[in-house]
Amino acid sequence: MTIAIAPSLLSADFSRLGDAARACEEGGADWIHFDVMDGHFVPNLTVGPIVLAALRKATRVPFDVHLMIEKPLATLDQYLDAGAGRVAVHVEAEPHLLRFAQHARGRGVSPGVAINPGTSLASLDEALHFVDFVLVMTVNPGWGGQAFIPGSLDRIGRLADIIRSVGSKATIAVDGGVGPDNIAPLVRAGARHFVAGSSIFSTGDAREAIRGLRGAAGTPGTLHA
Repeated sequence: MTIAIAPSLLSADFSRLGDAARACEEGGADWIHFDVMDGHFVPNLTVGPIVLAALRKATRVPFDVHLMIEKPLATLDQYLDAGAGRVAVHVEAEPHLLRFAQHARGRGVSPGVAINPGTSLASLDEALHFVDFVLVMTVNPGWGGQAFIPGSLDRIGRLADIIRSVGSKATIAVDGGVGPDNIAPLVRAGARHFVAGSSIFSTGDAREAIRGLRGAAGTPGTLHA
């Protein structure tokens, strides 16, 4: 079994994002995660495609882009052009998920669907047949550094059961409050891709924190693009 670790630059020092991206690469990160927020779908405003394009020059690690924005199809191509390797849009924000998935895949980018903690898993029923991954929010989106919502572990287990029951090949990604204390139970519940911000960048040594997180997961190897 392999897992993917995706450090979220939302928790990095924004005055040194290039250095943070290079530290992620040196630590063996599988992806670098970008939390894109528009101040409307979530109450915060963060990076846009210009930042992605600039950082694309700083690292070879693939980019994992989470669009927490209204009308994501309107600006999707800007993020694809900026270097996204995979991208997730919210089931709550995009009514045309199939169109999104077809367009992203046509551009050679892996499509995923994200879901908020208060949204029923039933809303994913159709999307499970045409997305590559489901990004399960285990905090309320909008801010970094929040505590993991305890009931999320059971939720991920239920989603894993649903994915198996419908014959989907979608994998489960987790975003919010992921750290060395809970990553192993999340792996056992069925998650394979982990977004981590504070638990990596608050340590002062992102390289070692990435390695430590992978070790805490109790699984060998990495998942490279």
